[in-house]
Amino acid sequence: MTAGEEDIGQALARYAREAGRGDLMLSAQGDPAMAHRWEAMFGAIASAARGGFAGLQARADQQVVDLGMAFRLTGEVEERVWPLSPVPMLIHATQWQGIEAGLAQRADLLEHVLDDLYGACSLVASGELPAAIVAGAPDYWRQMRGLPPPRGHRLQFYAVDLARGPDGEWRVLADYVRTPVGAGYALENRLAMTRATDDALGIVNFVRLAPFFSDFRQGLAAICARPDPRIALLTQGRYNQSYAEQAHLARYLGILLVEGQDLTVRDGQLYVRTVEGVKRVDGLWRRMGTDLLDPLAFDSRSTIGVPDIFEAMRHGGLVIANWPGAGVLETPALAAFLPRLCRKLLGEPLRIPNVATWWCGQAKERAHVREQADRLAIGSAFGLPVPAIPHGRARLASRLSPAENAAFLAELEQRPMDYIGQELVQLSTTPALVDGVLLPRPFILRAFLARDAHGRWRAMPGGFARLAAHDDMRAVLMGQGDMSADVCIVADEPQTAVVTLDSGAPVAIRRVAGTLPSKAADNFFWLARYLERGEMVLRMIRVLIGGSIEGEAASALDRPTLGRVADTLVAWGSARKDKLGEGTGKLCVHALSDPEMPGSVQSLFEAAEAIGRGLRERLAVDFWRLLSRQIDRVSEARESQLMAHVARLLDRCAALSGLSAENMVRGAGWRFLELGRRLERAIHLCRLARTFAGDDANGHDLNLFLDLCDCQISYRTRYLSGLALAPVRDMLLLEPGNPRSLAFQVDAILDHLRALPTLRDDGMPEPPVQLALALSARLHAASAEMLTARDLEVIETALLDLSDRIDDRFFLKGEDAPRASGMTRLA
Repeated sequence: MTAGEEDIGQALARYAREAGRGDLMLSAQGDPAMAHRWEAMFGAIASAARGGFAGLQARADQQVVDLGMAFRLTGEVEERVWPLSPVPMLIHATQWQGIEAGLAQRADLLEHVLDDLYGACSLVASGELPAAIVAGAPDYWRQMRGLPPPRGHRLQFYAVDLARGPDGEWRVLADYVRTPVGAGYALENRLAMTRATDDALGIVNFVRLAPFFSDFRQGLAAICARPDPRIALLTQGRYNQSYAEQAHLARYLGILLVEGQDLTVRDGQLYVRTVEGVKRVDGLWRRMGTDLLDPLAFDSRSTIGVPDIFEAMRHGGLVIANWPGAGVLETPALAAFLPRLCRKLLGEPLRIPNVATWWCGQAKERAHVREQADRLAIGSAFGLPVPAIPHGRARLASRLSPAENAAFLAELEQRPMDYIGQELVQLSTTPALVDGVLLPRPFILRAFLARDAHGRWRAMPGGFARLAAHDDMRAVLMGQGDMSADVCIVADEPQTAVVTLDSGAPVAIRRVAGTLPSKAADNFFWLARYLERGEMVLRMIRVLIGGSIEGEAASALDRPTLGRVADTLVAWGSARKDKLGEGTGKLCVHALSDPEMPGSVQSLFEAAEAIGRGLRERLAVDFWRLLSRQIDRVSEARESQLMAHVARLLDRCAALSGLSAENMVRGAGWRFLELGRRLERAIHLCRLARTFAGDDANGHDLNLFLDLCDCQISYRTRYLSGLALAPVRDMLLLEPGNPRSLAFQVDAILDHLRALPTLRDDGMPEPPVQLALALSARLHAASAEMLTARDLEVIETALLDLSDRIDDRFFLKGEDAPRASGMTRLA
């Protein structure tokens, strides 16, 4: 019997029999109020009226897909769907206050240790911390010594893994300060659960997450030099394991998502390349290691960092969270000394104890690890691969083969400082839905702290739990088979969604959409071009399989027209030339789904999706959901099935166009999307007109041309006498009021270019505007009777040149990214 077939009472009773001692939900039975909350939660989110557990899982799965929640395993190219168990963990606010206080104490301790390691180094000098721990740490950077951070804080954001034992005691498993991962996933988990339950989850009075992120953003702004700073999240790129999370965070916080190639340092200041020239960046939330940050100051092999960013920090023109070099705190061997350092530096014991750790660089500790190895996990002292642990992650010593154990003991004698031993922590369990069944699963809680505008630590009320599919819970990111769960901190009083108003200085009103980095503009431009190409190929396939207003199939077209359509698909890289003789149906199938042809619909839509990943933080959820939806591949199919498939894809194109037209602010991003669409359509029109509206065009050719441009109804309404070459040319090439005409595209391009920012102070048009003006004038002065194939070739060449001019002016690369002339524009 599955949980979907059980009622809630039966499922909870069965769960109580299966769960072991110390289960989080069963532990609440000693607290009637918390026990009632667990029962009330299940009754609210998984009632029979809502479809039980099966309905809950289905709704949660759908929200995960709709929100684009994803992650990537190391070494993989394709993203995986984020695994969410739709059963939240509940922790009472009173218990959480104690956890929060303990984590704030630990964060302060880490700040003190970091301050000493990059300052006086008194801990090493006094022997409190062995010099080998610091010298061997891969993320200790001597360049950062003596470089004071803004406001005296090297840590702005902190994540920690917590384990709860069967006795209810919490312990710290690992600290994350280098590039803490997971806050975005916690936010997405909460959003998915709120939507999946229609906010019925509110019955448990869960504390909201929004104030935490508001405090963090204000904390970042407070340490910047300018009162209204520009802040960016620095990512390694869209193939990073947690890029989807980073994009969501950037969108939610309203900050720029940038890569190293978007940034440049000039005169000791960091700038982002934008369509308005270079703009100053005051603060970075980095999600790349210190080694990758600046190839001139740290690791010269880095190709994704920003040269001279270290100089911008040194001159005080840039703040970075967390401060480079903070990753030394993640050195596994350091955990062995934190309890003693806490008493030394803070004068009190750790409120939340470490998992017990023994560094084998000390004789007594080494002997303990050797003697008790079967009861310990062994790990690399510095997180690096070592002979006995080639992957660098902790292993259960009891699971080593005899040969591996012998190798470990030999290594322990030769290089003991490379190894640590850690106690095995028995993890508490929490309810999870696994294949529709409510089961106990061991968990680790990822919690997050951030400094607010006053420099005080604030904890996210909750976080996310990682539910184990196996007994190795040490990896930073989700592993195959693991799940996540929302962690709700529940209060005694009902909680309401609170939007806090800024109580500081008055906020200046703006009517601009914000800074648009050059790379984002480039992505918008080419996203639209690929989508437009795909739509035009779909239109050509549709007329071949019977989608014209006449209902004509390919067999009704004369052979020359059919040949021209097929030749066009081959010329555009949509189908193979050797498929021309296999019939219209096979030609259409290959033009739809051949992954090896760059111009097939499959390839074009996949290219558009890949580009869209680089715009994830700028695309609305509905737009991204449509863009990223997988396209079904077709093989041999009946004409009606092909038509239905093409119609679905054209509906998707129409939906994407509608979303951009109705939902996007008319800022620079929207204009580059429109520029790409109009430019690609104009190029297609020139090529189609030469092919189907030449001097020797017949009725089939003209009818097809009208179909491809969706102008059949307009033409028939206006010209009752029937098809004629000059009227078709005029409607599709020269009529400025027809949104499918060449003249309309060029005029729209000109309007968008004029609306974009200029770098000139003299009022003269920039090269893209000049070229668009010339094209517009040429078309407005032309007549349908005098327009020749040679004219269309010249116009197409000019359009291709215009694309290059737009690239040169707006998609700024390298050190040639210009400033505004005279520096009169706000930087």
